[in-house]
Order: sequence, then C-alpha cells, then structure tokens
Amino acid sequence: MRNIKTRSEYSIINVRILILIYSLLCVLTFLFSRSFFIDTLQRGDVPDNLHLIVFFTIPVVLIIVLGVSVFNLLMDFLYHRPGSKFNVRLLAYFIVIVVFSVTPITLMTSTALNETVKFWHSIDSSTSTRAANSFVADTYSLHLERFENILRQSDFSGTSHHSDISSVQVFRFSDNSWTETSFTGDEDFRLPSPPSAESGFITRVLPRDNGTIRFLQRISQNTVRIISYNLGADFDRGKSVLDNQAERFETVNELRKNMRPLLIYYYAVFFLPTLLMTAIIAISFTRRITRPIVELTEATQRVAEGDFSFQILSRRNDELGILIKSFNSMIQDLEKSRAALVKSEKISVWQNMAQQLAHEIKNPLTPIKLSAERVLRRWQNNPEQIGEIIESSMLAIIQETEGLSTLLNEFRTLSKPMEPSNSTTSIREPVEETINVYSSSHPKVKYDIDHVQTDIQVKIDKHRLSQILANLVINAIDSMDGEGTIEIRSDIVKKREVCYCRISIKDTGKGINTAENQLLFTPYFTTKESGTGLGLPIVERIVTDHGGVIWFDSAIGIGTTFYIDMPLA
Repeated sequence: MRNIKTRSEYSIINVRILILIYSLLCVLTFLFSRSFFIDTLQRGDVPDNLHLIVFFTIPVVLIIVLGVSVFNLLMDFLYHRPGSKFNVRLLAYFIVIVVFSVTPITLMTSTALNETVKFWHSIDSSTSTRAANSFVADTYSLHLERFENILRQSDFSGTSHHSDISSVQVFRFSDNSWTETSFTGDEDFRLPSPPSAESGFITRVLPRDNGTIRFLQRISQNTVRIISYNLGADFDRGKSVLDNQAERFETVNELRKNMRPLLIYYYAVFFLPTLLMTAIIAISFTRRITRPIVELTEATQRVAEGDFSFQILSRRNDELGILIKSFNSMIQDLEKSRAALVKSEKISVWQNMAQQLAHEIKNPLTPIKLSAERVLRRWQNNPEQIGEIIESSMLAIIQETEGLSTLLNEFRTLSKPMEPSNSTTSIREPVEETINVYSSSHPKVKYDIDHVQTDIQVKIDKHRLSQILANLVINAIDSMDGEGTIEIRSDIVKKREVCYCRISIKDTGKGINTAENQLLFTPYFTTKESGTGLGLPIVERIVTDHGGVIWFDSAIGIGTTFYIDMPLA
C-alpha cells in the first residue's frame, strides 16, 4: 500500500508566514501612518524620494509575490490542471466580495477628503492673518503713544509712578561696570544691567522684554534710568498664537497644493499593500481548500483505472479530513473485494479452461480410438489384409497425437509463469525472418516492411518477439485466405514519460465483426476450423509480461491492424 501525503503545489509562502507578515504590515502601517500624518500636517510637503523608496518597497515586493501567484494560477487554468477552475472560481468570488466591501469605504473616504479640501478652500486665512496682525500693530501703536505721553508728563524721580509703569530702574557706571542704584516696581521686570547705553526706546527682545516696552533716559554721563511700560501679560502670548496660526495657515495652503499626490501616496503606501496581502492570502487559502478536493479527484480517477495501491495522508481534523479517512477505508474495502473477485474470476477462468482443454483433448481421441479399433478388427477378422489399413490408421493416430502435443504445449505456455526477459532485440531482424518463413508457403501474399526501422531495440528476447510476430502474421494470412497485403511498421511513441516502440501489423482481410471483438483474446476462442484458440492469448500474455500492451482496430471488408507497444531498450 503506497501512501500519498497531501502537499501544496506552487505555494510561494506558507499561509502562516503570510498571516505573520500581514500582522507586521498592519503594525508598520499604523506606526508609519502616524509619523506620516504628523510630518505632513506640520510641513504640508510630499515625502522626499528616500521615504518614497522605503515606503514603496513593501507594495513592490507584494506585487511581485502576487504576480507570481497569479501567473501560476493562470498556468494551472490554461493547462487544465486539476482544481484550477475551482481555484479561479473561489478567487473570483473572493475578489467580488472584497470589491463590494472596499468600494463604499473608498468612496466615503474620498468624499470626506474632498469636502474637507473644499472647506479649507472656503477659509480666507490670508485676510484673517492680515487683519489680526494689523490689530496687533494698532494695539502696539496705542500703547507706544500712551507710553510717550507718560514719559512727557512724569520725571520719575519719586517712588510713585503711573499705574501703567511696571518698574523704574537706575544704573551708575563705575569701575568699568554698571551698578544698580535704585529700583521701584514689579520684580518680574528687573534687569541685571542696562540693555543699551543710548537714550530712547529699547528694542524689544523676547523673552527678556515679555509684556513690556522699555525706555532709557540718560540722567547724567554715568547714570541712566530704565522705565518699563506694562503691555500686559497676554500681549506677547496672543502675538505668538497669531504667528503660530499664520504658520498653520501656510501649511494648509501647502496641503491644498499637494492634496492629490498626498492622497495617491496614502492609498499606494497604506491601502494598496493591505489589498495585495489580502489577495495573496486569498490565493493561498483557495489552494489550501481545493488541494484535498483535487487529491480526492485524482484518487478517484486512479481507482476508476484499477489502482487501489495507495492511500491519501492528511492531518486535517475537519470535514475534509473525515472524508479522506472514509475514502481510504473505501479503497481498502474495494481492494479486498477486488482481490476476492479476482480470485473468483481466476477460479472460473481455470474451470472454463479445464473444460475447454478437456473438450479439445476429447476431439482427437475419437479418431485415435476409431483408427485403433479398425486395425484391431482387421487383425482379428482378416489378418492377411491388415497392411491395407495399418498405414492410414497409424498416420491418423500420429497426426492426432501431434495435435494433442501442440495443444498441451500451448496450454503450458499460457498457464505457467513467464519471467520477463532482460535482453534486448532489434525489431528489424525478427520481422525479416518471419516474412521469409511464410513468403514461400504463401506466394500470393505481399509484404511491406519498408517502414520497419533498423535502429530500434525493445526489451524482449528474440525468440519471444518472433513468436508474437509469427502468430499475428499467420492470423493475417488466414484472414486474407492466403491472398492480400501485410504491412508492418514501427514508430516511437511516448506515454507518461516512458518511450515505447509501436509495431503495427495491418492486413487486407475480411475483418473482425463486433461480436468477436471482446472474445478475441479469450483462451480457446477461435474463428478458424483448425485453430486451438490459444495463439492470441499467448501473444497477449507475452506482451503484457514484458511491460507492453496490445490492441487492434478492424473494419469488415477492409482489414485488421494489430498494435503492439513494447518498452524501448
């Protein structure tokens, strides 16, 4: 009993590995998509070429894997390999389901993004930014005018000051450094040293001058006074917010320009690999599903051809696994039934052969007995005239005895085990020898052996091949009543990766009717008056025991052609 293990064909990656890769792809997609959206929204630019190469590596590899899988699937379909149509049908169903599932999501996503883009386009960010900056500038100008009025109206020599003045600080320059001599006001506005030595408004520097405007008064050559005006804590904070929003509006403008390539990039990098991986897994799953069905189909065909010497091995525990186990049990039961049937048929065949042999032996015994009784009666009644009948009677006994001997030899040849020969024979020489034997005894028969090649050798000894040819040639001569044409040809054919020599023997006889076709290779069946019915069964036995096959085509009134395929040496 030969075991056949189920295995995957044309699979590039195992399904479990595909699922693992798919899971990693989902994780990478999540991580990179987060980075992708953050960078894109911060800058509004399309990723550079290096990022494009890195990101597009995954879809390119998946496209190659999917292309190879689809190519193998198409080759299976074109060459009509078992299960290919079922694979294609399952994959088509899956694609339809995926398309129906993905299309609404894609349309909704595209619509949402288009509406978002339209909404962005409806926002006049430039005008809003200009208006906000103008408001900030006007507010600053008002504060600056008010500060100037305060400076003109106050001398800042005392300790009380206007409410908008946050601090007053006096510095004296001595020993090459500035030293603070007095300070009044809020400690948050205190300076470690004068930021400038020139009289007038001090240029604002953040965060040092956050929420204030400073003015420097020179009291004397070595003394200065720094007056800080309070703008309010929200002034610079609001200005910073406006600047940030202006930058964001610039990013939005860049996104408007690059929205289409960004969408293409998004779908190609994050959406397409998911679809590709899904398709690859679908193809692998269809093969995994259809493989046991294909194996069962092939096994059924082999059982139909008569091969019961195998079992399908499967580790599946599902319904298909149960079906495979049931199929294996069925094969075992069929093998047992076939063995019993073959045994019964053999017994029946041998019984029929024994009856036929007994009948064939009984026929010549009657003339032998009659000849012997005739000689005996003449010897008893008229011994002096026994010479007149003794010669004819003895010749009849000898002839019938030789017929019995031939019959027994053919029966022994048919019944005894035949060991295939390991020798090789060129087919041309036995053909010529056979033709030479019968050409003289049947001069009205023409022989055409021009198409018998001289360089072909088959795995059979010369004696057995000559025996096959002699039986088929004499049958052809008898079919033509000793007058016609016999054509013998040889060709090389290939069947199931094995090369054979095909020998054909064609006659122009009366042909074989349909009723005799099924009985032609049956022992003791003959259409000739003097035949034993063992010639063709012996030929079939020799051919099949040497790994060959024999069959024939026949047409009434046209002739018969016997074909023999013998393995090449």
